[in-house]
Amino acid sequence: MIYNEKYNHFSDNELITEYKNTKNNVFVGILYKRYSHLVLGLSLKYLKDEDEAKDAVMQIFEKLLADLLKFNIEYFKSWLYTFSKNHCLMIIRTKQSKLKKEIDLQIHADSFMETETNSHPNRAEEKEVQYSLLEQAIEELNEDQRKCIKLFYLKERSYNEIADETGYSLNEVKSFIQNGKRNLKIKLEKNSEQPR
Repeated sequence: MIYNEKYNHFSDNELITEYKNTKNNVFVGILYKRYSHLVLGLSLKYLKDEDEAKDAVMQIFEKLLADLLKFNIEYFKSWLYTFSKNHCLMIIRTKQSKLKKEIDLQIHADSFMETETNSHPNRAEEKEVQYSLLEQAIEELNEDQRKCIKLFYLKERSYNEIADETGYSLNEVKSFIQNGKRNLKIKLEKNSEQPR
């Protein structure tokens, strides 16, 4: 981000107005300097990984370059908070969705195709329920399986990286992931059969 102290005394709204008028990134650079530590703190809270949180901060401020031109923002700080939170939730949902699809496709492709082809008016709501069931099922795994599943799917670590990080052998890592997936499938099927 470009930064120029000359405009330091500008309010958030003045910086946004100047950016809209000039398309000069310097003004967003000052907003970045002003708020990046708050966005990093928020990203860490949601993503629980320092590297991912730092990446998220950069992505958020890159998106701002376009979005500040589109929206009329009165209270930048609270808008940025919501904007950043939604970005982090999107990252989490994308990862959960990947894991859900992986489990569905590999383990029970038939029921996956069935739920995907049925047209649900409440598809988004249904997906939210599935994500929260998936989260719950992951937390119910034993510690070894939970750790390996989270690292492999949610943090996208390789088998070798997981072995290095946890101290498990490569075979243990593969076994924990395989058994974890099988147990997740059982838990998800059991949970989806329960009336909600």
